[in-house]
Amino acid sequence: MKSSTLLLIAATLLFAVLANPIQLPAQEHTRYKLIDLGTFGGPQSYVNELAYYTAVLNNQGTVTGWADTPVSDPYPSYCFWDCFVSHAFQSWNGTITNLGVLPGGWSSAGDWISANGLIAGVSQNGEIDPLVSGFPELRAVLWQDGQITDLGTLPTGGYESWANAVNSHGVVVGLATNTTPDSNSMFGFGYQTRAFRWDENHGMEDLGTLGGSDAEANLVNDAGQIVGESYINSTPSAYCAQVGLPLTSGAFLWEHGQMKNLGSFGGTCTFATDLNNRGEVIGLSTLPGDQIQHAFLWKNGSLNELHNRLGGHKANAIALNDAGVAVGWAGLPGDQAQHASLWKKGSMTDLGTVDGDICSYAFSVNASEQVVGSSSLPCGLSQTRAFLWENGIMVDLNSLIPADSTLYLTSPETINDRGEIAGMGLDPYGNGHAFLLIPCGPDDGAWQDAAAGTAAPRVSPPPAIQGATIGKQGSPVRPLNQRRLGFGRRIGTLPQAGL
Repeated sequence: MKSSTLLLIAATLLFAVLANPIQLPAQEHTRYKLIDLGTFGGPQSYVNELAYYTAVLNNQGTVTGWADTPVSDPYPSYCFWDCFVSHAFQSWNGTITNLGVLPGGWSSAGDWISANGLIAGVSQNGEIDPLVSGFPELRAVLWQDGQITDLGTLPTGGYESWANAVNSHGVVVGLATNTTPDSNSMFGFGYQTRAFRWDENHGMEDLGTLGGSDAEANLVNDAGQIVGESYINSTPSAYCAQVGLPLTSGAFLWEHGQMKNLGSFGGTCTFATDLNNRGEVIGLSTLPGDQIQHAFLWKNGSLNELHNRLGGHKANAIALNDAGVAVGWAGLPGDQAQHASLWKKGSMTDLGTVDGDICSYAFSVNASEQVVGSSSLPCGLSQTRAFLWENGIMVDLNSLIPADSTLYLTSPETINDRGEIAGMGLDPYGNGHAFLLIPCGPDDGAWQDAAAGTAAPRVSPPPAIQGATIGKQGSPVRPLNQRRLGFGRRIGTLPQAGL
């Protein structure tokens, strides 16, 4: 499982100061203030780690996600997330705000935040789906200035919807079910899933498919271009089935009322993972036989391979900035290990790993080409530490925060153009908490401690949480909310097939 304006001159000046990255001395890495975003009284909080890149932090420093209350989930057969009632949140300037739920509902989640602070996500509405016994209905929602709007369902009928992304003009995209039975449902409960577009003037619109029964819209840019995935036909795909989509699937770009197939490298699976404001798309596509998986960049109507120079047969591009710089991972010979990678103007850079680790995966890149992701030993996501790559060097983010910090940082999700970072970490009991990192200036205590040698690096998990994993069980309806690595979807470790 898935916001704000400044006032006049004083606020404008403040923004101008914050928008300029801290200038680092030679060989120095950014130091950070850590904000544990906490919970609403329950054990855990989250930011969205969907199958593709997700913007959980904007350039104003606002974060969205969801946090547990102390109340047990009233639907234990279909827990919303981790079997506690959870509410969407917005955090800005050190203050976390409970965004609430639809009337009658119990749980909600904020999945995406636009550049101007609009938040898209999902909320229960207190109703039970008449087509799925005991299942609490979910509704795509939009939060604006703290107010929640139910985006409804498709005009053709259906009882479920989920908002994945929103742009600065209030265009929301996501998925919704109809009432046509479908054993291969992307939603997971036996009914067709359709990609939707919503705006205030037109309501919810079914975007169609690429020829198959199901589709979902995952990304939208400020030009209104929409990217997602669709079944192309009813031909089974064993490769796609490993990540929960049993049929041949492709990536689409929707604009000017038309859905366009982005093409493939000849295999049965193509997925898009990010879209920038220039209309460029990245993702992955398999070759004939589905034994090789390439990362791609789609631009100007052409699908281009992002070459893997590390010697493996599998790669995935996960995030893209507006200059066309992509990051993700690439396999080493034998495809048993993967390294975080960066692609720029036809060249590829191996970002390496944190010392002693075998694998790493990059999740976000900003305008300054700072990259964040996770490094791990063993490979996969069961035991990870967050990394920052800048100035050509990868460093454990835990070594750049005060030694007495309350969290161990495991999985950063978004780095904004101010160098702030939002993601997930573990408390001393192994509970997952959302965090925000704010770059320090030379006058900040963390910077001074580092210069004096008193900020001891935290380069491996404290013994109390050694081997712990973020305790999300995942909603049965949205298993794809586990971080994608291979296809980039629905997995916590890399399967033997190399996904």
